[in-house]
Amino acid sequence: MMPEMNLRRFRFSRLNDPEFCHLKLLTYWLAFGLVFLVLERFSPVTEYDPVFCALDAHIPFLEIFLIPYLFWFVYLIGMHVYTAIYDVAAFRRLMRFIMISYTVAVVIYILFPTCQELRPAEFARDNVLTRFIAWFYTFDTHTNVCPSLHVIGSAAVACTAWNTRGLNTLGWRLAFWTAAVLISVSTVFMRQHSVLDILAAIPVCLLAGLCSRPKE
Repeated sequence: MMPEMNLRRFRFSRLNDPEFCHLKLLTYWLAFGLVFLVLERFSPVTEYDPVFCALDAHIPFLEIFLIPYLFWFVYLIGMHVYTAIYDVAAFRRLMRFIMISYTVAVVIYILFPTCQELRPAEFARDNVLTRFIAWFYTFDTHTNVCPSLHVIGSAAVACTAWNTRGLNTLGWRLAFWTAAVLISVSTVFMRQHSVLDILAAIPVCLLAGLCSRPKE
């Protein structure tokens, strides 16, 4: 499959060229990152509402779900890279989904500050996965959790892949949605999110999906 963008020819001075101008949408990630950093590290919020439901108490901590949880980063970044090179229209749809859903999520975090208190005080097992998770907990905050950005990002990738050139076959569609489900489920087994955080992400994803669907 022929690429629509040749990275070898890319220069920052050529960002306004038709071949590369879609990459300017990536500046949204810089803006989002700065806003999220302020919310997480420098927010004046002193009280957060814990998110919890009865089902959370019955979900065990399973460190094996660290694997799909971390795969989210490859999943999200990989789709950005693939569509930016091979399907620019799909890249624009992906960024539209991200821009809408992540902005809505940030507004919700500002208006309704939430946290989760689900992390285990100690691990029943000692292995490489639990040791990594213990280290991960030390810098990953437990605030601004509802809706889950992991779930939203996963849905963004799966929805984009559905109509992306080279990925819109039954096999790829099943693979992408299976990965999205596993990543979403991993957030509760990792004790990073409540089930409510997943449910709250669904209407946000529906809104972004409707606004970013391909034109007929």
